[in-house]
Amino acid sequence: MPRTVVLGASPNPNRASFVAVRKLAESGEEVVALGRRPGTIGTIAIQTDWPEAKALHPVDTVTLYLNPEVQQQYYDYVLALQPRRIIFNPGTENAELAALARQRGIEPVVACTLVLLSLGQYHNTEV
Repeated sequence: MPRTVVLGASPNPNRASFVAVRKLAESGEEVVALGRRPGTIGTIAIQTDWPEAKALHPVDTVTLYLNPEVQQQYYDYVLALQPRRIIFNPGTENAELAALARQRGIEPVVACTLVLLSLGQYHNTEV
């Protein structure tokens, strides 16, 4: 089963990252929720002590819910996950991280995870 890592997962049910974790899990994805505040989303615990990147391999998708300024401290971690793609959700667009991803053969995708899921296009690489 493809693994999705949600960076910026929030225990707040009004946040898009909360809804994304729930919807990804409901659609059968293996989801790893990484955030700065502990909590749970359904049966998925939000991990605040992020595991080593190697421990999460293989990762198909990293979906970002962190603004570009906060992302900078996680560049090495995101790239070490070696995902097939990184989804930059609205407000997380980051040309610098996208360029670094491309250099490593990782596809940057500017899209909304929730929209992709609702349209049945989450696994479509031609977004």
